[in-house]
Amino acid sequence: MLFWTLLKVSIKSLWANKMRSFLATLGIIIGVGAVIAMLALGEGAKKQITQKVASLGSNLMVLRPGQKGSQGVRSESYENLTLENAEAILHEVPGILQLSPVVRASAQIKFLNQNNLTPVTGAAITYFPIRNFTLQSGRKFTEIETRQNARVAVIGSQTANDLFQGKNPLEKMVKVNGLNFKIIGQLEIRGDQGWYNPDNQIIIPYTTAMNQLFGLKHLGGIDLQIKEGVNSSMVKEKITKVMRRQHRIPPDMPPDFTIQSQAEVMRTLNSISLVLTMLLGGIASISLLVGGIGIMNIMLVTVTERTREIGIRKALGAKNSDILRQFLFESIILSLIGGGVGIVSGFMSCHLITVFSSLSTLVRPLYVLVAFSFSAAVGIFFGFYPAFRAARQNPIDALRYE
Repeated sequence: MLFWTLLKVSIKSLWANKMRSFLATLGIIIGVGAVIAMLALGEGAKKQITQKVASLGSNLMVLRPGQKGSQGVRSESYENLTLENAEAILHEVPGILQLSPVVRASAQIKFLNQNNLTPVTGAAITYFPIRNFTLQSGRKFTEIETRQNARVAVIGSQTANDLFQGKNPLEKMVKVNGLNFKIIGQLEIRGDQGWYNPDNQIIIPYTTAMNQLFGLKHLGGIDLQIKEGVNSSMVKEKITKVMRRQHRIPPDMPPDFTIQSQAEVMRTLNSISLVLTMLLGGIASISLLVGGIGIMNIMLVTVTERTREIGIRKALGAKNSDILRQFLFESIILSLIGGGVGIVSGFMSCHLITVFSSLSTLVRPLYVLVAFSFSAAVGIFFGFYPAFRAARQNPIDALRYE
């Protein structure tokens, strides 16, 4: 048969049983829509995670003290990171754009009758670009103020709102653990990161934090920004060598520090999100198989009902291959129509998920193509047996069928 003749006969046959055809395609519609929605949901989650990690800093690498303990039991952290370690890394490790010593603790912040326990970060002026912090108002403290142990502070938007109830916090004096600090800047809103809220903090010079506020001789960590295009693994290896020499750690002993690279975190999270995306897509694709089984059942019923028609066609000279192509063509049309409507329903589902929930979705063209191709493959696979059965009908038996 010619292609257009096949198409005309197939559509006419399917239209004659509209409800049956609709029910046959319903499984494919749900399957394709579910696959697209689930894959888009996985991609949206991956995008959100990537944005959150990227917002923590640009080309970030974090050096932290290691954990004490043995045989898998960890207690408190070492107190062994010093300013000398930071200076050695800055001067001896190529590929580092800038770094900042970091001291973190919580302190009681008071302003008039407001009293809150707030995270305090002591850092250098380079901490702001390393962590991608920008100011909503005011200014950052300077290098001179850092060297002078100045009692100046930059606060997050949530901290500002908690203490000042929407009023301008600039040039106001607050007490941090009983010491007076002048507010000189306010950070732009970043949003709660889940495990870390950059909007709820106060940032002061690390010298002030170490010498006046907390009385520390050691650092809580060192934040580093790697130059663009530099291999993070190479930088990490060189930092490890410098730190082992600084801390006099023998080659056969474990390090007393940890180095975490933003690139490594991104790779780990991306691999996890990829597995989750594939898992969601695999679960959703089961409905496609169910839809294919539905098409096969409908086509088997159709073959039985049209047995006499098959006998007449064969008596008039139709070959087995003509009958095979006709019934196979009908199942493919059902799958393609279901796939097309399923794509539309998938996009609508993604839109509804985005509008009515906090989740985000990202539809990639590749996923649409895969879902549509899979629906066509389902039509061919599950439609072949009914078509083959129709083609093998004996014309004499078919003509006598009641």
